[in-house]
Amino acid sequence: MLLGVNYQYQIVGEILMKQTAGIHHISAIVGHPQENIDFYAGILGLRLVKKTINFDDPGTYHFYFGNETGKPGTIITFFPWINAYKGKVGGGQVGVTTYAIPPGKLSFWEQRLQKFHIDYRKTERFGETYLQFEDPHGLKLELVERQEGERNNWTFGDITPEVAIKGFAGVVLLSVHPEQTVQTLQHVMGLEKIAEENSFIRFQSIGDIGNLIDIKVAPQERGSMGVGTVHHIAWRAKDDEDQLQWENYIREKGFGVTPVRDRNYFNAIYFREFGEILFEIATDPPGFMVDESFGSMGQQLKLPPQYEHHRSQLEARLVPVEVRNLDK
Repeated sequence: MLLGVNYQYQIVGEILMKQTAGIHHISAIVGHPQENIDFYAGILGLRLVKKTINFDDPGTYHFYFGNETGKPGTIITFFPWINAYKGKVGGGQVGVTTYAIPPGKLSFWEQRLQKFHIDYRKTERFGETYLQFEDPHGLKLELVERQEGERNNWTFGDITPEVAIKGFAGVVLLSVHPEQTVQTLQHVMGLEKIAEENSFIRFQSIGDIGNLIDIKVAPQERGSMGVGTVHHIAWRAKDDEDQLQWENYIREKGFGVTPVRDRNYFNAIYFREFGEILFEIATDPPGFMVDESFGSMGQQLKLPPQYEHHRSQLEARLVPVEVRNLDK
């Protein structure tokens, strides 16, 4: 039984269970900011929808990439730290970030990776073919063809809407205690277990993008945060009211959860599930056009009000960056 659109519950037995629509965004730690922009905008063709700062470390950029509007389910965000220590991918993290491309376009992307001398390999999982590769800082990525999800209407370089990345297909989770993470996905986030194959279990959310979550069934050795690792995965809440209900719901399930934090483009709460993966629940609104027009998104450094009077010092401290067309 579903009540509303995206503001969701289902009844399992006698229990009323909330459901998320799927992934809102993924946030990762990377190295040099220009290398980060060149890869995700110049090679993968994603749009830089916001250039701001890390609210908790204002001397550092915070970049947001997504489809043409930065719709939830398409957004990957980065904290780029020059000369930062290398992380270790492992338990308590998103191990692989999976992007969805239109059906029949895997060969285009294979050729594009070859063009930019990016090593990749093909692999199979749950009857699908994946292209697996890494970004310049070691973040593990993969591409898979999916029918679901809206077309990305952003054009940049040789990337057109016919071949463009739609958004997230899903993720591969690595857990220190997989049975605990499975319980959280099913009985807290409201995902449905739909398949099990070899070393993976697959879960599905109710959305059409960022909706398939694979988890390795074997416990994984703890990872360490640093360059080339995912910091957290964020799940979707419909709005502020829905998020407050999530906050109470998560607390009732026995998790410690943060108060609501204003991230300008969404509000956020955080909790660490018992497999040690950091989860966020983020609101769909207000989105990335609250302080820029559609045409100008990502072009200027946008600061939250509390940092605006430090603009000159921050701009002097941050290295200059630009979105470059690498296909010229």
